[in-house]
Amino acid sequence: MSDPASIKIEPVIGPIRGRIRPPGSKSITNRALVCAALAHGTSTLTGALDSEDTRVMIDSLGRLGIHVESSDNGTTLRVHGCSGQIPATNADLFVGNSGTTIRFLTALCALGKGTYRLDGIQRMRERPIGDLLDALNQLGDNCTCENRPGFPPLMVNASGLRGGNVNVRGDVSSQFLSGLMLASPYAASDVYIHIQGSLVSKPYVEMTRQIMAAFGATVVAEHDFSAFRIAAPQKYAARQYLIEPDASAASYFWAAAAITGGEVTIEGLSRDSLQGDVQFVECLTKMGCRVNYSPSAITVSGRAAHGIDIDMNAISDTAQTLAVVALFANGPTTIRGVAHIRHKETDRIGDLARELRKFGATVDELPDGLRIHPPPLPLGEGWDEGACLTHLAGTNTTSIEIETYNDHRMAMSFALAGLVHPGVVIRDPGCTAKTYPRFFDDLQRVINSPPGGGG
Repeated sequence: MSDPASIKIEPVIGPIRGRIRPPGSKSITNRALVCAALAHGTSTLTGALDSEDTRVMIDSLGRLGIHVESSDNGTTLRVHGCSGQIPATNADLFVGNSGTTIRFLTALCALGKGTYRLDGIQRMRERPIGDLLDALNQLGDNCTCENRPGFPPLMVNASGLRGGNVNVRGDVSSQFLSGLMLASPYAASDVYIHIQGSLVSKPYVEMTRQIMAAFGATVVAEHDFSAFRIAAPQKYAARQYLIEPDASAASYFWAAAAITGGEVTIEGLSRDSLQGDVQFVECLTKMGCRVNYSPSAITVSGRAAHGIDIDMNAISDTAQTLAVVALFANGPTTIRGVAHIRHKETDRIGDLARELRKFGATVDELPDGLRIHPPPLPLGEGWDEGACLTHLAGTNTTSIEIETYNDHRMAMSFALAGLVHPGVVIRDPGCTAKTYPRFFDDLQRVINSPPGGGG
């Protein structure tokens, strides 16, 4: 059955209380796939994410001659590593709109001996990759763009990485750096990476470093992440590896608690998670929520009562989630440090502002983010624990149709607004398949949790 063109979100009749374990982290899954693909031997990845982003990675690895077996509905992956020797000498890789896939595989292909072409959907052709190609060319490869300089489709004419010093910009995407790091253990000599300008999304770089270490490769970083040294040659070793639930996906359920004044527990995450996006809960704390950490779960309770001024550079994938929470807070919220999200699946500043305004919010676009002045809330005093919007939903027939721009995070974030504001319609809800195919089912499951939070 094909996905519906739109889905209407029905307001809840009280605070949401539940618990859930989201699917595996996309960021960890794709990094672990690269390490396992280059490793000597066969690795088993458990808790993996089965989504469009991971499927295009697995398909592309297959086209490169690296076999990946999938079981348990895609959550267990057996990866037959190539010991750093890319089997295919020619390959045409289609990556959809997966930034991690095209950036990590461009670097991986540079280790090969042959010609590799990488392309994606139209939006991918608008997402920059020139800085990564420049860096790989500094290390001895010949990477070029077919049409528009600096953007896919691209060709990697590979002869292996020779090593040495390389400069790469850090202010567009940390995935350029992560891609270089993942491939560098198989260079002919040590690789020294120097960051030009500020580095965005540092927790994702630390995630890359820790996953590499789990597979046996060491990265030495300056304390401020301005430079990195990867000794080469090193080898990844095959292993069994457990993937955490996705913290970016968890943000939507924590936000549901914050908007409705409820309580939601995410299982499988802790304060010590590999993923920086667990820090999203600290944003909610600043807005008035309560957070409880346990060794294997994080719980958010209470309402996000007031706006904040926050730098979200390190957790920019959750900026859209917080922006929707801000619609229901008292006073403005300012999100800073996220200029680079204009280059994501969509312009996540301009398009986000456009959709927020549909709720009557005043939104100012800033050079590095946006400021959200919320509208008067549906019940005047805001969402109050125990309040019921049934009467309002029955009298308000005006729909707010949310354009999602083929961006999974737009769909999932704005679905939360529909939990309180009647008439919210999400167009192209199927776009969540990119990272969370069963999002709407899981959201409904949490909404329907029995009193006491059984999920």
